[in-house]
Amino acid sequence: MNKRRDGGHADKGPSQRQLRVGEEIRHTLADIFRRGEFRDPELMDLNVTVSEVRISPDLKNATAFVMPLGGSKPELVAALNRASAFLRTQVAHEIRLPYAPRLSFQLDTSFDYAEKIDRILHDPHVARDMSGTRKPGYADDEEEGGDDNHGA
Repeated sequence: MNKRRDGGHADKGPSQRQLRVGEEIRHTLADIFRRGEFRDPELMDLNVTVSEVRISPDLKNATAFVMPLGGSKPELVAALNRASAFLRTQVAHEIRLPYAPRLSFQLDTSFDYAEKIDRILHDPHVARDMSGTRKPGYADDEEEGGDDNHGA
């Protein structure tokens, strides 16, 4: 019986090989998009950023997270998924792997999430809390002043 060294838990994150292959695929896809050798009219003049590629542990499935430059285009992901067989072939020609990974594309929402966090951090109420200045009358101020009576 073959036991895994991690005790059978699969929540350790991607392996070094997965990260390396994912990054290689990301660079290859970016180069393919830069060349623009597509027949699909929706993919002509494509300006897209490939922010990350996550690959399965068996290296047979890869998900590319993309973000169109110049605004969101909901039809972009559908067009890329239609062209995934062509892109898979192109990736297989440029990267030496035992199997050409099956590609799928998803819209990258990490930029939107980062913008949301940035807005929250620049909110006046949050900025006040982070600066350490408090208005008189907060419960925290009363607790700090009450420490003198605990020793008596």
